[in-house]
Amino acid sequence: MNTDINPIIKLDYPDPDVIRVGDTYFMVSTTMHFMPGCEILRSYDLVNWEHVCYVYETLDGTPGQRLSDDESIYGKGMWAACIRFHEGKFYICFVANDTHKTYLFTAENIEGPWEKHFIEGFYHDSSLLFDDDGNVYIVYGNKDIWITQLKEDLSAPKPGGLNRIIISDEGHPGLGYEGSHIYKINGRYYVFLIHSRRDRWFRTEACFSAESLEGKFTGKDVLEDDRGYCGQGVAQGGIVDTPWGDWYAVLFQDHGAVGRIPVLMPVTWKNDFPVFGTEGKVPGKVSVTSTRPGYAYKPLTGSDDFYYSPGADGKIWPDAKWQFNHEPAESAYKLDGQSGTFEITVSKICKNLTQAPNTLTQRMCFPACSAEVTIDAGNLSEGDYAGLCVLQGCYAMAALTRRKGRLWIVMQSREAENASLEAMEPDLSSGMEWEAVQIEGDTVRIKVTADFDHMKDEAVFYYQKNGQFIPIGPAHKLYFKMDHFTGSRVGLFCYGTMTLGGKAYFSRFVYGAGRE
Repeated sequence: MNTDINPIIKLDYPDPDVIRVGDTYFMVSTTMHFMPGCEILRSYDLVNWEHVCYVYETLDGTPGQRLSDDESIYGKGMWAACIRFHEGKFYICFVANDTHKTYLFTAENIEGPWEKHFIEGFYHDSSLLFDDDGNVYIVYGNKDIWITQLKEDLSAPKPGGLNRIIISDEGHPGLGYEGSHIYKINGRYYVFLIHSRRDRWFRTEACFSAESLEGKFTGKDVLEDDRGYCGQGVAQGGIVDTPWGDWYAVLFQDHGAVGRIPVLMPVTWKNDFPVFGTEGKVPGKVSVTSTRPGYAYKPLTGSDDFYYSPGADGKIWPDAKWQFNHEPAESAYKLDGQSGTFEITVSKICKNLTQAPNTLTQRMCFPACSAEVTIDAGNLSEGDYAGLCVLQGCYAMAALTRRKGRLWIVMQSREAENASLEAMEPDLSSGMEWEAVQIEGDTVRIKVTADFDHMKDEAVFYYQKNGQFIPIGPAHKLYFKMDHFTGSRVGLFCYGTMTLGGKAYFSRFVYGAGRE
């Protein structure tokens, strides 16, 4: 198949790492604060991908991971996982920037069960290497890139083992080398890294190589290209070979508020050094061959009528398209597979949307997408909000709320000047209310459309009346910033500002990819 396929996944899957086991490719990426976390995808052609599993349902149950009180792990959580397969076992390694721990999950089957371990120390953007002689190493760091030999069981650094800086970008005024991916190919060692140009912000991919881990690593930038898209460079990710000996790289590209999206390109070799794309540029067309032609992939996002068999009811969400914003409060949500409703009970007094437990999310799709859902607010209490949102630091939402006993539909948002755009800390400020419409009855259908093309990054909300969708509030500008550090998500939420115990029921969720 020879086609213009980039970006290969039009969703927020940043920091990808890819391996091949037999005829199957597996990808892992950053999932930050969303639970369940550390999603693994599967492909047979490197272009089409589907969900395999989440490595963990919850991580450590800390107050921040549970959105307890005013705590959260926005902008933190798990980052830049590494996936490896060695002697019949899968390994996934990552750090969590809220706990400052390095996690190692292992499984004999890619679908699990996954066993949780720790590696003593903190290894930023780490990559594992199982060498031919049985030694195991971890490569990691920012600006200074280190290699550290690990004990045989990977539990800690090996006493007296190799521990040295192999590459340095010291003095870089911006993003220095990070995002390490190490490989041993044909007897040589290769480390792939991301950094920015020194004269301006532009993500760039670099590679360094050495004949031995004790020797000198030499290299250069191997990709500096934006695919003609808004000056956003393509970098950070893994390389992988096919059963036929061809090589490809899966890196990511910033696409504004929708997130960081994977891009595929061929990798060739010249004098034992990689050449990315065509003369260092991402080609317009990429030739790929499927190991299972005709395979039908399951979508990564989609609609949900919430009807499931009785055995699916319970606290483990049965559909892989969904993730909770943080670790869910199990006693405060319910999937009723017989009536086709998802129910959220107010279990916490919140200052704003970002504090709400059990917000159920899906990634939003580039270049445009929409979502709509029916909300039954008959059991909301005074001061409760239940609705549909675009979850970001600069969030926007349309919600039903009860005021002096009457139900209103409101559109609220938090503008850029009211959000922590660069600081990686929770923002407890409230959003601005733009419009409120009193409604009759308890049930309303709400809709949102979003346009991310060329970083327009706008969301518009609607409510349905007499079979027609009516806009509510202004178009809202979205931003990808460090406070959340993730792409926009569409979310279903219910929270209280005054009392506990109110409920909302969601049904007939419809997801649309593309413009209407």
